[in-house]
Order: sequence, then C-alpha cells, then structure tokens
Amino acid sequence: MKRSPLLVRTARRVALGGALALAAVALLPSLAIAQSYPAKPIRIVVPFPPGGSTDLLARRIGEKLAAAWGQPVVVENRAGAGGTLGADYVVKSAPDGYTLLMGVTGSNAIAGALYPKLPYDVVKDFAPVSLVVSSPLVLVRNPGFAPKTVQALVAAAKAKPGSISYGSPGNGTSMHLTGEMFKLSAKVSMLHIPYRGSAGALSDLMGGQIDTMFGDFLVVWPQLEAGKLLPIAVTSKTRHKMLPNVPTIAESGYPGFEALSWQGLFAPAATPPAIVEQLNREVNKALASADIQEYFGSRGFTLGGSSATEFKAFVKVEADKWARIVQASGAKAD
Repeated sequence: MKRSPLLVRTARRVALGGALALAAVALLPSLAIAQSYPAKPIRIVVPFPPGGSTDLLARRIGEKLAAAWGQPVVVENRAGAGGTLGADYVVKSAPDGYTLLMGVTGSNAIAGALYPKLPYDVVKDFAPVSLVVSSPLVLVRNPGFAPKTVQALVAAAKAKPGSISYGSPGNGTSMHLTGEMFKLSAKVSMLHIPYRGSAGALSDLMGGQIDTMFGDFLVVWPQLEAGKLLPIAVTSKTRHKMLPNVPTIAESGYPGFEALSWQGLFAPAATPPAIVEQLNREVNKALASADIQEYFGSRGFTLGGSSATEFKAFVKVEADKWARIVQASGAKAD
C-alpha cells in the first residue's frame, strides 16, 4: 500500500527528531566536562629542553591561561628524538584537556615521514587547538662567501656541484629539509653538514668552515644585527618586516617556495570538542594581548591565532608537503 506524502514527511520528522535527540544526549558528557573545565592544574608539554623558543612560548601562553582560569598551568620539558618523545607522551595521555603539547614543525609534521616507526600519527592522533606562532627561515652566508643572491648561489652550485655546503642543527630538522627543498627546486647539488644543534652550525658558519645555512629567524637575528652573518633570502611567501630589503626565495625565481618554522598547541585526539574550543578561545585571546604581540613580534615571529578547524587543515597540508620532500630527497633522521 502506498504511503501518503504526509505520513512519509511525518515519519521523516520523527526520525530526524530522534536522531537529533540522540546526538544531543551524546554531547551531554562533553558539555558537562567543558562546563567544569579546568578544575585542576594543566600541563603543557614542551618536547625540548628548557630555555628555547618553544619553552619560552609555552610559559608565556601558560601564564595567560592561568590568569584567565585561576588554575596553575605547568610547563613540563620532555626532550628527545627531535621532539617526538614529548609528542608521543601527550598522545598517550588522558584526552581530558589537562595534558597539552606545544608542538612544532618537526614533531607534528615532518616526523610522520621521517621516522618509519613513529609511534603516533601526526594528523590522526592529535586534536589541534591553535596555531600559535610561525616564522620563516633565513638563508644566510658568512661574509667571505662570494654569492650574495639566490641566483648567484644557484649559478655557483651548478658550476661546481657539491662544492657549496650548508649546515643545519641536525638531520631531519626543518632547517635541513628546507635545504633539501631548495636543492630540489633549484635542481642543484649542495653538501649538507648536520650538527647537533644550532650553536655548532652557527659557529662554523661564522668561522668560514661552511658556506650557508637555513637558520631559524630567532637564532640568526643577533648575528645579522652584528654583521657576523649576511642574509641572502627568506623562505616565506612575502618579505619579512624585519628584513624588508631581503628578497624571498619565491621571488628569486622559485614561485610557491615556502618553508615556515611554526609552533602550535595540541591535545590528544579524543579530547572533547567543547574543551578544544574552550582552549582555542583562550589561546587566541592570549595571542591578541598587547604584551604577547610586542614580545614575540619584536623577535621576528608572526602571531598565529586560528580556529581549531583551520589549524587541523594547516597541519595536514604541512605533513603532506614535508612527506613529499622527505621522499624526493631521501632524507634520513639521525
């Protein structure tokens, strides 16, 4: 027997109403948790030793969150394996919003392709909260190195393949892989010299033992100001406000070239969405504050601030990009 259109529409409404009711019931635990959050101290895990930019950033953001919520925010340093030990610790923590990660390009984008046995998935095992800061790398040279432009550097590298060296803080770092991206883009052969941290690379670069380096902005800025190093180009799509006369690699003949060093806040994947959104709102408020803007902006960072959804999409794009670079270059971790 053919059902009347009215009965069909009514049945659909009833079914829809039931589905919505079930969805609302399913959300109740998450909403209840979010309403009482935070009810105890929060930990932000920094996957590096104390004193670095990631540690400093976590502490400044933590101070803002603690003031807003009236709960302590403790920074816990869990260094090792390029940031992946701390990241894995957070992945395995309770997804309740009380254990967070200040993740970076390496631990939350590059590592997925670089470590075949990585115990976590950089995309699936985290609930991204917000992009916090980003900055370009700076392609720098020692003053005795003759090529002053990207074009001159490429010409010299093509004239004598493998004769030009570039240092990095270690195999698999964003500085190393940016060099590999540059080599692939320019179709040149350059000699990579890995160090254990930026200090050794900077020392040898200033001493003339190596020719160039893709350096973190915060790390190389003092040497640029002192004239101990000279800039060739920056790796952002647009010029940096603190180096307005220094071209980008993209405008130097390689359109689309972009490599950023970034840091962002993450929670374990199963963290209730309501808590993720609550964290996102407070982090964005902290990033918009005048003192945070001045402090990090004056050090070359671009303050992030994003929705959780936008940050999740950003991480996926970054992970895919670096996976292509790792595969094409054959880069290996230490």
